[in-house]
Amino acid sequence: MQYRRLGRTDLDVSLICLGTMTWGQQNTEAEGHEQMDYALDQGINFFDTAELYSIPPRAETQGSTERIIGSWFKSRGTRDKVILASKVVGRSENTWFRDDGSPAELSRRQIEEAVNKSLKRLQTDYIDLYQIHWPDRPMPWGANPTVYRHMEGDSHPIAETVEIMTDLVKAGKIRHFGLSNESAWGTMTYLRHAEIKGLARVQSVQNAYNLLNRTYEVALAEVSTREQVSLLAYSPLAQGYLTGKYLDGARPAGARSTLFNRGQRYENATAEAAIRKYIALAREFGLDPAQMALAFVNSRSFVTSNIIGATSMAQLKTDIASIEVTITPELEKRIDAIHVEHCNPCP
Repeated sequence: MQYRRLGRTDLDVSLICLGTMTWGQQNTEAEGHEQMDYALDQGINFFDTAELYSIPPRAETQGSTERIIGSWFKSRGTRDKVILASKVVGRSENTWFRDDGSPAELSRRQIEEAVNKSLKRLQTDYIDLYQIHWPDRPMPWGANPTVYRHMEGDSHPIAETVEIMTDLVKAGKIRHFGLSNESAWGTMTYLRHAEIKGLARVQSVQNAYNLLNRTYEVALAEVSTREQVSLLAYSPLAQGYLTGKYLDGARPAGARSTLFNRGQRYENATAEAAIRKYIALAREFGLDPAQMALAFVNSRSFVTSNIIGATSMAQLKTDIASIEVTITPELEKRIDAIHVEHCNPCP
């Protein structure tokens, strides 16, 4: 396993991070424990979860993934071997996160409630990296989130959120904090407020990054590099679409899009053409398509950790083994040629 420094902290995290969001719906507690056992044995010291999980979000299963991790910590005595990341939800109309049934928002009261409940489910006294799952302010989600359209709406000031996170660090409940699904402007605004007031600094951004969505490279990659804010890349296989298993409308038994029909982001003609070319390229170079896609993410200098997610042990073993795959200059040139022809079809 390879390790990279998390932001400006003293933590070295594994290049492969174990994603956990399927535990509690697609995967049982026993299967989650088996995955964590194997990952730890392979040198993975970084696990990512969230109060939201498991996925898809449901009131009945909310928090189930953290509970599975907590029961593993208790049964194995492994808390000190894992750098643990979790998340607090951003603004949402969903009311099942808070005890009083309020819609979710990043108020001090709600963040403190969220972290305390996560700590209890995880059976730990601290979270190494506590992330804001998505912004509190209105953001242009939807068909093309890369096109900025200003939206007005209620939000808590970023300066206030920085102060809350700093207080959680001082209280010892979290060691560091990070962002997720965030923009370059948002990231720099967090950094500015921290610098002005000497408060806790953002150490990471967890955003989607894969061969079908390289929009992080446009602005945020420079922020990551110059400001030492780590990219924790999620969806490196584009929810499994880069394996080719959904081509021609296929719906394999047990696969996420088969079960939940949530993959529309990756279902368009341009994406399908790009996927076919990436798969053909991998095979030309004698590579597993999934491992090539993961190795590309692993090879980026601005990526600190690549968050994989698997529902079977076979998938997990394939994904972790991607660290043995090298993206040669010739292969990268060919990948970039496909990217130019089919640029970011799934932002």
